[in-house]
Amino acid sequence: MDAVTTVEPTRPLSPYREIDRAEWARLAADLDQPLSETEVVEIRGIGDRLDLTEVREVYLPLSRLLSLYATSTKRLGAATSAFLQEEDTTTPFVVGVAGSVAVGKSTIARLLRELMSRWPGTPRVELVTTDGFLYPNAELERRGLMERKGFPESYDRRALISFLTEVKSGAAEVRAPFYSHMRYDIVPDAHVVVRRPDVVIVEGLNVLQPPPAPNDVAVSDLFDFSIFVDADTDHIASWYVDRFLALRQGAFSNPSSYFNVFAHLTDEEAVQTAMGYWNDINMPNLVENVMPTKHRATLVLSKGADHAVESVLLRKV
Repeated sequence: MDAVTTVEPTRPLSPYREIDRAEWARLAADLDQPLSETEVVEIRGIGDRLDLTEVREVYLPLSRLLSLYATSTKRLGAATSAFLQEEDTTTPFVVGVAGSVAVGKSTIARLLRELMSRWPGTPRVELVTTDGFLYPNAELERRGLMERKGFPESYDRRALISFLTEVKSGAAEVRAPFYSHMRYDIVPDAHVVVRRPDVVIVEGLNVLQPPPAPNDVAVSDLFDFSIFVDADTDHIASWYVDRFLALRQGAFSNPSSYFNVFAHLTDEEAVQTAMGYWNDINMPNLVENVMPTKHRATLVLSKGADHAVESVLLRKV
């Protein structure tokens, strides 16, 4: 009888390393936890379940990796300048953070700002959100886009590209518009000022969008590293509703809030309202515009139902 040869199945080729939670957490074994529980609570967004364990096992090693990328890029920039026999013109290392509404990307961006600033090579870290590059409500109304706020066409893409171009050109000072979540609008004459930090983190729904035309520059062309925060759509919908209910008891209750009209809704009315916004606006935007950009990221954080990261995809170098 002929011997039977067993052929081991081959894993499909991928440009990413797939790292499970336990393997990724081991990377933090020799790293000191730099944040206190109070600091984590202050960073945590409404509805997020960030705790010291999640910081230590997921975001501390991620911040270390980002710091290594940033310092290595800075060394390469200095070496290039030396080769060209010119003054070192190394510019800030830019990190993009993308993902759905309510997936926790804002919390992650704030957390990475704090963690990266604790590493010796990246002490100065600034955070800019793309909310500041939304068109003002008056302009959105004029264009008939108020019901599509957050979709790619609701942003002043040229202004965002101009801002990042100045950052990556080494400008001494660059200003970004300021967005108020209380007003749900751009605040005239208010700005976020960036003065040549070591790192600039840019957080927003659509920062990994491809360019609208072949000869245009994509926002992500100006990133040195990009992160996509991923989760099951049903989980995100649940988090969105939970956040809406929490905001109804908090920020929405402020008489100055744009959403104060929702403060007195019953629980049932609030859930129905939140699901209406999710189904009509946020879910279509996620499916049509945000989710298709995941493959453009350098690193993907995959979350489970409890907001905890379950695995990491890291693009191979």
